[in-house]
Formats: sequence, C-alpha cells, structure tokens
Amino acid sequence: MIRSLRIEEVGISIITDAFAKGITFFDTSDVYGPKVNEILVGKALKKLPREEVQLATKFGVVKMEPGNLVVKGTPDYVRLCCEASLERLGVEYIDLYYVHQIDTLVPIEETMEELKKLVEEGKVKYVGLSEASPDTIRRAYAVHPITTLQLEWSLWTGDIEQESVPLCRELGIGIVPYSPLGRGFFGGKGPNSFLETHLPRFQAENLAKNKIFYTRIEKLAEKHDCTPTQLALAWVLHQGDDVVPIPGTTKTENLDNNIGSLRLKLTEDDLKEISGVTTIDEVTGSQINEHYARYSWKNANTPPRDGNFPVKTCSVSSVRHCFGSIAFMPVCDCGQKVSQNSLNIRQGNFKCLLCIQIM
Repeated sequence: MIRSLRIEEVGISIITDAFAKGITFFDTSDVYGPKVNEILVGKALKKLPREEVQLATKFGVVKMEPGNLVVKGTPDYVRLCCEASLERLGVEYIDLYYVHQIDTLVPIEETMEELKKLVEEGKVKYVGLSEASPDTIRRAYAVHPITTLQLEWSLWTGDIEQESVPLCRELGIGIVPYSPLGRGFFGGKGPNSFLETHLPRFQAENLAKNKIFYTRIEKLAEKHDCTPTQLALAWVLHQGDDVVPIPGTTKTENLDNNIGSLRLKLTEDDLKEISGVTTIDEVTGSQINEHYARYSWKNANTPPRDGNFPVKTCSVSSVRHCFGSIAFMPVCDCGQKVSQNSLNIRQGNFKCLLCIQIM
C-alpha cells in the first residue's frame, strides 16, 4: 500500500512539474492501469488550473493482455466509457476524446454519431482517432470533424508517411505520434520481457543488428550538442507544426531531457542527415508481432453502414495492405463464414483458414 501511494505521489509530481515547465497537454486512457492512470491524472488536475490544461483520454479497448485484445465501439459503450472517465478524472468535460482502437465490427459512423452527441452535450470538446485506417478517417470525418490522429511515428517507424500524414493534412487533422522514441529505443532503453515478446525489433538477434542505429544517432547528437533522446524527439517535432509527439515518462530527469528537445533548431539538411542514418528498410524485425498487427491502423477498416459488403479482389502480394478491406468479405468459397482473424488470399480468392490449409 505504501509503495502504491509513493508511485502515485511521484506520478502526480511529474505532471505538476511538467505543467510548471510549460507542458499543458496530457494524454491518458481508460485502459492504462486499467482505470488507475485516469484517477492519478485527475488528482494531479486538482492542483492545476483546469482551463489551462488540454486533457486527452481514450476509450475502446475493453481488455488488453498478452495474446488478447478486446475492442468495442458501439454507441452505448462510447457513452458508458465517457461518463466513467469523467468521473475518474473528476472533470466536467474532456478536451480531446479518442477512439483508442477501431472496432472493425461496428460501422465507424455509429461510433462517431455518439461522440458527436457527447460534443453537443458539452462533455467532450474535440474528437480524435487512434490507429485508424485512411478509409475509416474519411468516413469518420464525414460525420464529425476529427481534431487529431494518434499513430506511432519515430525515426524507425515511418509507414504512416505514405498515406496517413498526407490525408491528415488534406483534412486539417493534427498528428499526435505515440512512441516517438521508438518504444524507448532512441532513449537508450534496453529490452525487457514485454518488448522482447511483442516487438520483434527488440528480440536479441534483431536488437544486436539494430543497435547500429542508436550508435549513429548518438554520434549525430554530439554534433548538435544534445542527447540522442533530444535529437530523436526534435526530428519528430520538425515534421510539421501540426505534429505533437507524446513521449511518456515516470522520471523527472527524463521529463527534463524530453523538454530539452524543444530548443533544437534543425535545418532541412539536418533532417535529411538524421533520416539517412536510420533508414527504415535497414531495420531488422517487424514493428509489432503478428497478433497485434491485426489491430493496427492498416487493418482498421469498418463495415459499411448499409451492410452491403463490397467484393474485392487482391493479389497475394497486396494482402497486407488491404487486409482491413477484405474483412468485408463474410463467406469463403466453401460457404464457411470467415472471421477477420483468419482471412487470407490465394489466387485472388477469399479463403477461410481451413481451405488455406487444404491448399
């Protein structure tokens, strides 16, 4: 009990210290803890002027544990979560309310319509999406303006640059990169059991090869008279005025290190040089493991509102890019219903897991 109280005291002190140093945007979620992080943030907010804080929280993940991620985006669940978060945070409104993960069984329009009602009621000021596909973003935006999109973006995770970032700029949506230090890699963080299990890049044989990227950034940091953490964060910050990274920390010294990135002024040549030493094609190991990849933004399309599933044909080579879309095909050629988690393609046909094994 004493230890938990001490952890809470440290967490609150870091938030209030960050505010005193000019940080006013704080991001949490109902699944962090779960629940307890919102309570901690709420206690910290009582020590701060509420109108000067931009508070973001998220809903949509019912359960998150190794090998099991349960997501829900039904209208009744949207409202239930919002009311519960308001109570835990001890506030009358949430500045920015995110859909944390996209429920691929519920049309995004249904989720957004309930969020729109919460905005109209004054319980939420702005709506954000996290881990949403370009198609889902467009459909959600058609119901109600999306203020921000939260996706992973760092020196060694840049797959959102091809389509998601241009789309956000087309629609005027801000970009909030999570894990801007590459899951702590560019902060000098070593592997732990979670990273090794869920993030292949941190597995021993891959990490041994990937350490070269940290070494290169470390050398460039000396050139810019800063730490590797500050250079990596500054690179993300310099991707545009519409980019607001959210590095997490539990230590005041790391907070100060992160804040120090704001003083760096990088030129276009600097940015090119930094990007050049961390070429994503050279990185060994995938960004996340196969299980959690099923829930990433690449697979986050939702069913059409009218219930008419479009029939799509894809080549084997493009299956990874359209996996979320082909989830709309509900039946295999054999008549077996196909779940999103067992889809695959052979020769342009939709196949259930059993048929694939037979083939």
